[in-house]
Amino acid sequence: MAAGLNFFAGYPITPASDLFEYLAEKLPGHGGVVVQFEDEIGSINAVIGAAWAGAKAMTATSGPGFSLMVEGLGLAIMTETPLVLVDVMRAGPSTGVPTKTTQSDVYQVRFAAHGEYSIPVLAPWSAQEAFDLAVKAFNIAEALRTPVILLTDAALAHTWERVEIKGSGEINVVKRRPPCVPPESFKLYEPCEDLVPRMAYFGEGYGVLVESLAHDEEGFYSPNTEAYERLVRRLVAKIERNSHLIVDNEEYLTRGAEYVIYAYGSTARSAYAVVKELRSEGLRVGLFRPKALWPFDAEGLRKATERARKVFVVENNLGKMVREVERVLKDKEVIPINIIDLEVPSPDRVSEEIRRWL
Repeated sequence: MAAGLNFFAGYPITPASDLFEYLAEKLPGHGGVVVQFEDEIGSINAVIGAAWAGAKAMTATSGPGFSLMVEGLGLAIMTETPLVLVDVMRAGPSTGVPTKTTQSDVYQVRFAAHGEYSIPVLAPWSAQEAFDLAVKAFNIAEALRTPVILLTDAALAHTWERVEIKGSGEINVVKRRPPCVPPESFKLYEPCEDLVPRMAYFGEGYGVLVESLAHDEEGFYSPNTEAYERLVRRLVAKIERNSHLIVDNEEYLTRGAEYVIYAYGSTARSAYAVVKELRSEGLRVGLFRPKALWPFDAEGLRKATERARKVFVVENNLGKMVREVERVLKDKEVIPINIIDLEVPSPDRVSEEIRRWL
């Protein structure tokens, strides 16, 4: 709401329903609309429609619901529709354990839709950061005309912590850039220098052709290789080239560290405790915590691990981000610490797994 949200569409699913219920109570009082649709498919398509009517729109779900939203997500990527999709991870596959946590959706949120694309994915580790990164997610969506995923989990969703709720006057709220030419000269998918097109809404007198097929800059179906290649290369490049608006990391004692732990989301809280424990024993250990999982910040990781002999990748899954770390740090010993735990992996368990390699 602080970021300007005024339309939410969703379908109840644990553990994302708390967010839905809160907005149903509060958003109408801020001039917004909350609608429960018949399923997740209807919800994501309603959010896309609302965005093209000028709304700042979002939805929230968990893994099974995200699976149903994937076709709509692909539509939003192809039509360059700004929206925020919150995925509150829970254990799976299928319905899994609805009330318990995991970090297993990391590939799902990045690669679920077919075709060539890049999509920003932010991963908070605290209640405060969930607030802050939600604002950032809307700002990225508006600045780059793209869907943005805010990836949390059941443990974080049920965490009670002190949070500074900032008002709209205290935060930087990014707005979409409207057309700068008259309707007869406007092209809906013509990129600016930053590769992001201007956006017009339905009802403003501009030609708005929201085309899911491969299209040219006016939005008309264009099946030839040259036009298609130009389109998909730009869809990817507009995210990668503007990654400075997305990537952000927190580093704790990484400078000169002999060992670096890579961890994200709620699991990073336990990793942080382990770093302090091992430091108290005289070991030079640091923590690298990405706040954005995608695009992957290869350069930031290289700098943080410059002097490290071993890099431990701690995840509550069987190994997702470790493959990216291995790809980037080919000259380092990268050790996967793969934990399956229906709660946040405890510091004791993380410490035990890491000590096997020290």
